[in-house]
Amino acid sequence: MIEKERHVLIILPHPDDEAFGISGSIAAYRNMGVPVTYACLTLGEMGRNLGEPPVATRETLPEIRKAELIKSCEAMGLEDLRMLGFRDKTLEFEDDEEMVKLVEDLIEDTNPSLVISFYPRYSVHPDHEATARAVVSAIRRMKEDERPKLYAVAFANNTEAELGMPDVIHDVQDTIENKLNSLRAHISQTVWMMKETEDKLAQNDPEIKKWLRYERFYAYKWDMDFK
Repeated sequence: MIEKERHVLIILPHPDDEAFGISGSIAAYRNMGVPVTYACLTLGEMGRNLGEPPVATRETLPEIRKAELIKSCEAMGLEDLRMLGFRDKTLEFEDDEEMVKLVEDLIEDTNPSLVISFYPRYSVHPDHEATARAVVSAIRRMKEDERPKLYAVAFANNTEAELGMPDVIHDVQDTIENKLNSLRAHISQTVWMMKETEDKLAQNDPEIKKWLRYERFYAYKWDMDFK
């Protein structure tokens, strides 16, 4: 069962980060009437894929990905999208305090009961890691009784060995179509993956159905040092 929240704040670095492991939950929150704010830090303009056949060039990719992100949010029923304008693959070089201040401002503005982002050290990409560090640092500085919950996505190879099994599992059976449409929206990046996914769904593959149905999160462990 997905717990109803006062307000959910999603902070991620790239268009399509939301689609893979969070979009079903976002759609579920919106169906409950829960306000959801999605702060996307970059436009993913350094993405490796340009579509197949190509739908973009290096010059047009930022606008293509922006349009895809908007379409993904429409698929989830999410209206409060904030595109923050950082450059893809450079977040690790941003000033740490400025990144933390950005997160603090988002939290002050939205007053969330839940924040969703990546888990430091277990999210693979440097932009994911920089975002996660800023989110954790900002919430850690809050008074304990005022902190929102933090659900973190982690998918490094050593995640379960070091963190154990996910603390929170959302069954998003009722919003799988929203999730699929969110993934389809990012077609410049997901074209091959979606072809394989659609083929497996047509074959009634149990693993792909399980992947789509369950979204897994770690409740951040505040006694953990990510540095």
